[in-house]
Amino acid sequence: MTILRAAFCAALFLFTTANLTLAQDVTLSSRDGSVTIRGMLMGYDGEFYRVETEFGELTVDGSGVVCEGPGCPNLQAFVAEMVISGAATTGEVLIPALIEAFGTRYGYAVTRETLEPGVVSYLLSERGGERAAGRFTIHSGTTDSGFADLLANRADLVMALREIRPDELRDAIAEGLGNLRAIGRNRVVALDALVPIVAPGNPVVQLTLPQLSRLYSGEFDNWQAVGGPDAPVVPHLLTADTGLGQAVEDRLMTPVGARLSRDAVRHSSDQALVDAVLADPFAIGLTTASKTGNAVQLGLSGACGFTVNATRRSAKTEDYPLTAPVFLYMPARRLPKLAREFLAYTRQPAAQLVIRRAGFVDQMPEEIPIEDQGARFANAIAQAGTEVSLVELQRMVSELTPLKRLTTSFRFEAGSSLLDAQSRSNVEQLAAAMESGMYDGRQVVFVGFSDGQGDAAGNKRIAADRAQAVRGAVTRAARTADLDRIKLGVQAFGEAMPMACDDSAWGRQVNRRVEVWVR
Repeated sequence: MTILRAAFCAALFLFTTANLTLAQDVTLSSRDGSVTIRGMLMGYDGEFYRVETEFGELTVDGSGVVCEGPGCPNLQAFVAEMVISGAATTGEVLIPALIEAFGTRYGYAVTRETLEPGVVSYLLSERGGERAAGRFTIHSGTTDSGFADLLANRADLVMALREIRPDELRDAIAEGLGNLRAIGRNRVVALDALVPIVAPGNPVVQLTLPQLSRLYSGEFDNWQAVGGPDAPVVPHLLTADTGLGQAVEDRLMTPVGARLSRDAVRHSSDQALVDAVLADPFAIGLTTASKTGNAVQLGLSGACGFTVNATRRSAKTEDYPLTAPVFLYMPARRLPKLAREFLAYTRQPAAQLVIRRAGFVDQMPEEIPIEDQGARFANAIAQAGTEVSLVELQRMVSELTPLKRLTTSFRFEAGSSLLDAQSRSNVEQLAAAMESGMYDGRQVVFVGFSDGQGDAAGNKRIAADRAQAVRGAVTRAARTADLDRIKLGVQAFGEAMPMACDDSAWGRQVNRRVEVWVR
């Protein structure tokens, strides 16, 4: 009755003095008949009513009221309804795979039905009986359409391949959906990577990010500019209303103030893009690693770093600079119990295996032994300048050799000390692992690195501060962990191990990081 009393107290004076003459969808009355609320039923999750009234949206505990009117749900045959809308890359494979696995794991019979092109429904029913427990309806379109459906109250969750934009955030807050950038209002459900692809036979095997941006801006219009054949370059990408199409502009073009070439060819689907690239030996495309088909992925390199390919490990660590988080955005409203159970399942180890089988990158932490990181250490020695001494490099090797690097890393938004979206999710993941006892009796060290801008001593202090801040964020989130059983430490090596060149915004962002090493 707590939520009911709060809602009644907030609206009691207004309801007792106003004359509501318009016909309403439902009437909720307290069991003693002393208070009545009339409004349009926006949702019922099996426990709580969500009602749009003349005085705003109220959430009312169903155990304390009687519902009357044509909009009242059948309490005996309640079916939890959940509508998920957004990016087709997520909606066509990943979310269906998770729903089917969730149903199987918790003993439901799962029935799939195609309602119309791009819209499928999954009915979860109790085994051995005919009672339906819940229905998940998936609208596979674009990230833009997902946010539009949420704002129009046509969806409960948004599948997005980019972060919410400022105008969408303002509209969501104005509609009472809450701050969708806040903790608990979004999560990274899986990872992917934005990769350049070419047709088999193209001799180019790697590019730098500045080269890639120049190919897409039209500044480089011949493959010779990047060491390829004397042939024109034809760039391909997804349409501007898709999350990945927008990610190309946001992450590749905007940081260097470039615009896409007018000759760039747009496609409405990943498959259409891949088919076009395969049909043209001089084409280049940008799509996700999970959708490359028979096309050849190019590695990303730099004069100050080494070539990084889009692998499971490099995506998890964000060492690959175009890692693409797969988001679910959730409004500030109560979801049905079945939906909450599904969202909790997406965090479990069993779900991470499903994510991997679906072709995406899971978020299960992996431990990388020192012998698998020879390229990183060799590059640190090769790129060491006069400000990074041999003594400091030896100290780094000595401190890290007994440890293993976790794929859980932390990086920061461009030009900011705030963690980026993937790293905010990593805070929750690492905190949950600590709460489960995974690191009891072990040493966990937060290791800070920086870019090479400024003097080495200052960069080392900044790296140490960031490592300390990440450690604090994780320990605050691990509320139930017994931290006395974990040996927590902080180290900083500043600019001693660059992953990329500092001559670009991308390189500096990749180099500014906090890694986690364990023993």
